[in-house]
Amino acid sequence: MMRAGKLDRQITIERETETVSATGAVSTTWAEFATVRAEIVQRSTDEFLSGFGEDEATGIVFRIRYLAGITTADRVVHAGTAYDIGEIVEIGRRRALELRAKT
Repeated sequence: MMRAGKLDRQITIERETETVSATGAVSTTWAEFATVRAEIVQRSTDEFLSGFGEDEATGIVFRIRYLAGITTADRVVHAGTAYDIGEIVEIGRRRALELRAKT
C-alpha cells in the first residue's frame, strides 16, 4: 500500500502529439497527459554502450499511484527536466506503477 506522505514530488506525464497547420505542415509537440504525485525511489548514473562509444545517462525511478494509459512513448517532466520512460512496472494489482526513466 502506498503512503501519501511518501508521494512528496509532483511530476507531469507528457504525450507526444502531432498537429497539422493550415499550410499542411506537421509539427510534433508534447502535451500534458497527467499531473500526479510521485516518490523518487532511486537515482543513479549508468553507462550505456552506444554505437559511438560510451554514453552516460542519468536514470531515475518514479513511483506513482496506478494510472491507466501510460506507455513508454510518454515522458516524465520533474523539476524542469524531461525523462524518457524506458520501462513501466506494475506494483500489486493496479495499486502503483514504477516509471523507470532516463534523460
